[in-house]
Amino acid sequence: MIKFEKFELANGLKVIVHQDKSTPLACINILYDVGSRDENPEQTGFAHLFEHLMFGGSVNIANYDEPLQRVGGENNAFTTNDITNYHLTLPSENLETGFWLESDRMLSLAFSEKSLEVQRSVVIEEFKQRYLNQPYGDVWLLMRPMAYKVHPYLWDTIGKEISHIENAKMGDVKNFFKKFYSPNNAIMVVAGNVELEEIKQLSEKWFGSIPKGPDNKRNLPAEPMQTEARSLTVERDVPADAIYKVYHMCSRRDKEYYAVDLISDVLSQGNSSRLHNILIKEKKLFSDIHAYVSGDFDKGLFVISGKLSAGVTMQQADDAINELLQKLKSELVTADELTKVKNKMEASHLFGEVDVLNKATNLAVSELLLGADMINHEVEKYLSVTAEQIKAQAEIVFRNENCSTLYYKAKK
Repeated sequence: MIKFEKFELANGLKVIVHQDKSTPLACINILYDVGSRDENPEQTGFAHLFEHLMFGGSVNIANYDEPLQRVGGENNAFTTNDITNYHLTLPSENLETGFWLESDRMLSLAFSEKSLEVQRSVVIEEFKQRYLNQPYGDVWLLMRPMAYKVHPYLWDTIGKEISHIENAKMGDVKNFFKKFYSPNNAIMVVAGNVELEEIKQLSEKWFGSIPKGPDNKRNLPAEPMQTEARSLTVERDVPADAIYKVYHMCSRRDKEYYAVDLISDVLSQGNSSRLHNILIKEKKLFSDIHAYVSGDFDKGLFVISGKLSAGVTMQQADDAINELLQKLKSELVTADELTKVKNKMEASHLFGEVDVLNKATNLAVSELLLGADMINHEVEKYLSVTAEQIKAQAEIVFRNENCSTLYYKAKK
């Protein structure tokens, strides 16, 4: 059970405090309710660009990293389709330095042409290195627009194309910041060796005067149900053929999510899982194969991706995957198999609760999804999943017409 206290400032900033006296550290996690799904389709990659810009200096602090490192702290950030998340960890006696740093960049970034130019170059380089010049790097640039036709999940967090970042104007960047990086669009979690009263006082002191931003009501287009199988074949300079299959599934907020997530564990969690046992060890069709869920806040994807063994055809690989999925639809998973994946899930949840940064991030995400207390009921929701529910979800998700397949061939 993770205990926490919650309060809200007059400007709408939600603050969650989790005390953990077993660590000398404190962690500040600030989640902004903005991801790539909130971008203009003609200006994509902005949420991810901001992840970089937020380290490029703010009005009163020219260099974010330097003062943090001086007090023994470290930081990082990540962007998804749904959120942008910043976190720092430091010795708890230096906690106020973290408040000073985070509040100054929420109040106002420096927005210099130099900073924009530097970070734009960094992001463009990342686009080229990670997505265009790396083996299999462009998979999601190909998969997303195949699986999604109207919902903004159809582009990756890096953006649809490099030109959107190359052409980003200072005015566009400032407008994006004003719209989304405000206290009423953020959740701050402070966790570790901290006291509630001190956090209340520091929150008011450093964040209380930051003006509220606009109320952002999302009105995203719902993805229509996929009614026919889609496929795409590409050839690339890669070491081995690969296959990627994605199926539409429920969202992270839906009660069905837990059953679908456990299906991915039945298929792919560890060396005794079905994909590993049957397709790698027994049939030797794949050198590597995985199944996982995207965990998106809107309706997401169930993903199966595998590298084919030498000499295996795409048809053989595809048929073998379909045969395993068919089995999930026609037969109940055994009690032993279900118990095993539940035990592994429970162990990984408990292990994740040891780390103060993990707890802070998970509290923030839970608060945005269904309220922070969601974090304390996750395990029981997984444990209550039945074999019948798994079969029912397999029948819903693993329909041919609900699938998009990418055949990724190595150039001969």
